[in-house]
Amino acid sequence: MFLAAVLNFFSAICAEEICSFSPQGRKKRSKKVAVMIHPFYSQACAAFNAGVAAADPAEAVSRSLPEFDMAPTVIAVGKAALSMAGMARSLLGPVPALVVVTNPENAECAKHLPPMPEAQIFASAHPIPDQIGLKAAQAVKAALVAASQAGRPVLCLISGGGSALLPAPVAGVSLDDKIAVNAQLLASGADIEVMNLIRQQLSELKGGGMLRYAAPSPVTALILSDVIGDDLRAVASGPTVAPIGTKAEARDILAQLGIWETLPQTVRGVLQGADINIDLPEARNVLIGSNGLSLAAMGAAYRSAKLHPQPLIGDVTEAVYKIRDMGRGAHVFGGETTVKLTGTGRGGRNQDLALRLALLAEAEAWQAPWLYLQAGTDGRDGPTDAAGGVVCETTLAQIRAAGLDPAGLLDNNDAYPALAAAGGLHITGATGTNVADLGILIRS
Repeated sequence: MFLAAVLNFFSAICAEEICSFSPQGRKKRSKKVAVMIHPFYSQACAAFNAGVAAADPAEAVSRSLPEFDMAPTVIAVGKAALSMAGMARSLLGPVPALVVVTNPENAECAKHLPPMPEAQIFASAHPIPDQIGLKAAQAVKAALVAASQAGRPVLCLISGGGSALLPAPVAGVSLDDKIAVNAQLLASGADIEVMNLIRQQLSELKGGGMLRYAAPSPVTALILSDVIGDDLRAVASGPTVAPIGTKAEARDILAQLGIWETLPQTVRGVLQGADINIDLPEARNVLIGSNGLSLAAMGAAYRSAKLHPQPLIGDVTEAVYKIRDMGRGAHVFGGETTVKLTGTGRGGRNQDLALRLALLAEAEAWQAPWLYLQAGTDGRDGPTDAAGGVVCETTLAQIRAAGLDPAGLLDNNDAYPALAAAGGLHITGATGTNVADLGILIRS
């Protein structure tokens, strides 16, 4: 519904203009960029767009929303929060309280939704938390406490990105401390489950924290997963499920990552404390969308392609060889890789992986034509306006023709300007959803 227009996104580009759209299909803005021209490009885009459309959060909520005997308090957190909240509100009618916490890019879509007069909408920062997120966490806690006191049910709408968007530091830890932890975890190359295990130990709302504030009110959570394997404890750091691990495990992981000694003293002090085992109330947690479901939609849209059910995970320096080993033909796959930051450039894991494959293809003298598209379903790859990257047999020549060194830029974690010079940025704008990353390789 809200993402139906994404399917036709690339039919709306002209020679050098890419238009981004709201989840309702309205043109929001345009920017001049170089555009990929390649015989495999349209098919790759169609497959990717089918995967994104399959993760439409509004339709997922519509399919899964249960009946309530009493109007629930609604808490929506994550990159898909606004679309999920909009659909829930349209089906439920007026609710006693509605708190929505999402990223600024998706918050712009609020003006396209039906009126929600009771809604408190917070546009907080991602991936590094900010003051707005702190205020949002206070609003969430207040709404949950009010529901508990009134004996009112709670509906939680959870999607990826919620970990950073909703910082609620435990006693003794400040927002600045949380910012420092997030920044170091992002630079470390840790995967999402590792990051969220640590975040849970430092938060009042993660790792089942929403359940504690809502108790004894019954809680239903509809969850759109951006975590490969769909461990619900890791999606938005599991606000309605039990924690992933313990403080001792968090300490061990931070030591292995080599960042324990550089963390704020307050954070280390909390993590050196004893674990407190508290029985959590039960919640009804329902998975309503995932990377796997989007991958299946890609396979249906590109029937001649081989669908790879094994997710592409791990460091990009290793993942690139897994893509190479897929061989000739067309391939569709999902997953989420990691990058260990060693440079100061711009780009994200998907752009890095795309440029890395272009260099590998050159080194191995791949037969042309070939094309590889790798992008995030949320429309944002790292701290950039691109969802990811798309490369082909001419990409490196175009980069060098622009006076740039692709290998040197990659070493500096600076894939963005390299791909921009070759029309290799995959720009969709905020999609309103988030189910990790999707990839398409077409190789003759």
